[in-house]
Amino acid sequence: MCGIIGYFNNEKAKELTQHGLEMIHNRGRDHSKIYGKKNNYVGHNLHSIVNFMPQPIIKKGVLVSNNEIYNWKELNKKYKLKAKNDSDLLIKLIEKIGLEKTLKELDGVYAFAYWVGNEIYLVRDIIGVKPLFYSLSGGFSFASESKVLNGEIKELNPREIIKYNIKSKKNKKTKREFFKITPQNKEPLPKIKFDLIKLIKDAIKKRIPNQKFGILLSGGIDSVLIAYLCKLLKKDFICYTAVFDDSKLNIPKDLTAAKEATKEYGFKHKIVKVKLRDVEKNISKVINLIEDSNVVKVGVALAIYFACEKAKKDKIKIIFSGMGADDLFAGYQRHRDSHNVNKECLSSILNIYERDTYRDDVITMNNNLELRIPFLDKALVDFVLKIPGKYKINDNNKLILRQIANELGIDKNYAYRKKIAIQYGSNFDQAIRKLTKKNKFKHKSEYLKSLYQKPNLKLAVLFSSGKDSCYALETMKKQNYEITCLVTLKSKNPDSYMFHTPNVDLVNLQAKAMDIPLLTQTTVGEKEKELKDLEEVLKKVKLKFKIGGVVTGALYSRYQRDRVEKICDKLGLKTFSPLWHMDQEKLLRELVKNKFKVILSSIAADGLDESWLGKEINEVLIDKLNKLNKKNGLSMAGEGGEYESLDLDGPIF
Repeated sequence: MCGIIGYFNNEKAKELTQHGLEMIHNRGRDHSKIYGKKNNYVGHNLHSIVNFMPQPIIKKGVLVSNNEIYNWKELNKKYKLKAKNDSDLLIKLIEKIGLEKTLKELDGVYAFAYWVGNEIYLVRDIIGVKPLFYSLSGGFSFASESKVLNGEIKELNPREIIKYNIKSKKNKKTKREFFKITPQNKEPLPKIKFDLIKLIKDAIKKRIPNQKFGILLSGGIDSVLIAYLCKLLKKDFICYTAVFDDSKLNIPKDLTAAKEATKEYGFKHKIVKVKLRDVEKNISKVINLIEDSNVVKVGVALAIYFACEKAKKDKIKIIFSGMGADDLFAGYQRHRDSHNVNKECLSSILNIYERDTYRDDVITMNNNLELRIPFLDKALVDFVLKIPGKYKINDNNKLILRQIANELGIDKNYAYRKKIAIQYGSNFDQAIRKLTKKNKFKHKSEYLKSLYQKPNLKLAVLFSSGKDSCYALETMKKQNYEITCLVTLKSKNPDSYMFHTPNVDLVNLQAKAMDIPLLTQTTVGEKEKELKDLEEVLKKVKLKFKIGGVVTGALYSRYQRDRVEKICDKLGLKTFSPLWHMDQEKLLRELVKNKFKVILSSIAADGLDESWLGKEINEVLIDKLNKLNKKNGLSMAGEGGEYESLDLDGPIF
C-alpha cells in the first residue's frame, strides 16, 4: 500500500505533486518524497512492509510504485539483481529485460509509473486491484486516487498501458491480453480439486506477512476458508466483523455466522457494533472516500470501514478479504441464470475493478491498511475460469469451493452457508434506510446523493426507444450517474442481430423530452459488421462527451452484452447493464410502479394477436403475460422477440 502521483508539462507540477501527496497521506505515512525538475515531477507516499526503501527510486529511469510483488525474491535470484525489496526489484527488472517481459514475470498486484528520458509509462495489474487514474488536462498527470487530479479524469483500464511523451505531448495506449475460459479443464474432478486446493493455499501463503494481520470475516465460506487455512498454518491473525446494531432489528446474520465459526475453529475475533449515530457521523466521509453514492457500494463500504477502523486501532497493517470468490466460483444469481457459467465469471472479473477493488482499496488505505485478496491471485483466476461450469453450480452456487472447504475439514454448516450480501448480512443497508427516513428522503439513492453532489461517472446510454433502455437509463440516473448522451444505431436490417429496429425513429422525440443529446449512426445490419459501426459511434461519443462508460438495457442477451463489453473494453470504457438477469415479471411490475407508460408496438409470438398492439403494460396485462408464460413459455419481457415495446412517458421525461 502506497500512494503515487505525478505531473508533467505543468508549470505548477512541483506544487501540485506536493499538495496531492498531502491529500493522500493515509496511503503511506512512513515516508513522503517528490522528485523532478522544471515542469515535471513525481511523488510517493510509502507504506513500508518489506525493507524500508523510500521512493521515487532513481536508476536509469525513475519509478514510483504501489505494489506487492509476491515472487520478487525468486526473480531477484533468477536475474541476479540484488534488489532490497519488490519495488527495487521492479525498476531493476524493467531496466534489465524491458517492461513487456517484466509484466509477464510478475506475480502480484501493482500500479506504477516508470519515467525514462521523455517517456512516462503507466501500468497496473491486469485485474485492477491497485488503482491508478490519469488526466490529460493541463499537461499529463496521474495518481492513486482520482480526487487529487484536476480536469477530465480517467481511470486507467487494467488491460492497457499508457506511454506519454513529454516532448510531443502525445500518449499511446498498448493493449494487454486478459484471461480466457478456454481450453476448458478436462481433468477428472478429484484432480481439479487437488490442484485447486494447492492454488488457494499458495495464494494465501504468499500473501501472509511476517507480522500479525487481520481478516475481514463475514461468516460466509470465502472468509471462513481464508481464516481456517491461516489457522492451520498457525499464523497470528485477528478476524474483524462490523455490524449495524439496532435493538429493533433482527440480529445481523453475518454476526451470528461469524461468531459460530470463530467459536468452532478458535479464531481470534473482534466484533464492532455500530450505532445509527456512528453511521450518520461517518457516512459522508465514507461516500467521499469511495467517490460514489451507489447504494450497494456504500452499504458494503460501511461494513468494511468500521471493521478496518478497529483493525487500525489494533495496529494491524495488513488485512485479508474474500473478494473475488463469488465472481470466480459463480456465487451470484446471474451466474445461475447464465447459459455459459464461465463467460459470466469472466465478465465479473473483467469488471471487478469498477465495482469493488477501488472501493475496498481506498477504505483500507484510509485506515493505513494494506488489503490482500487471495482469490484474485493471477494463477488461481486463470485456473478457476477454466473449471467446467457444472462443477460450480448445481443446487448450490460456488459448489466446488464449498466441496473442497468441507473436504479440508470445514463443517457443512459453514461450507454450505447460503450467500448473503454483506450490506444485508451486516444490516448496514438497514442503517442507510433508517437515515433516509430520518432525513425525509423517499429513496436511499436520493439521500446518498444529497451527501455527494458530484456525479459518479459520465455515461452514454445505448438507446432504442423501448422499455429496457429507458429503465436502464432511469436506474443509473437514480444511482447518481451523469447521463451525458444517448446513442442509437438505426439498422437497415429489420432482423438486426444487435439493435432494436421498430420505432427507432421516435428516439429523437424521446431525447428532446429528456433534454439529453442524441447521436445516431446508420448501419446496414450485417452480422458482426454492425459492431464496427457501434465502435465508430462510441469513439465519437467518447471524444465529444468525455464519457467514462456505456449503459445497455441488456436483460438476458449474452450476444448483445458480450459484444458491447468487448468494444467498450477496447475503447477504455466501462459497461453497465443494470437490468442484467433481472426477474422478467419483476421488471415489468417495476415499470408500472415507477409510472412508466409503455405500450406493445409489435408482436410475434403464439398467444399474441393484433388486439395486443398498442396495449399499455399495466398490472392486468402483466397477469396475462404471466399466464402465457406458464402456458407456452413466452418470455414476459419479450426477450425472445415475442414483442417490442415503446416508452411513451415516465420519470425520465
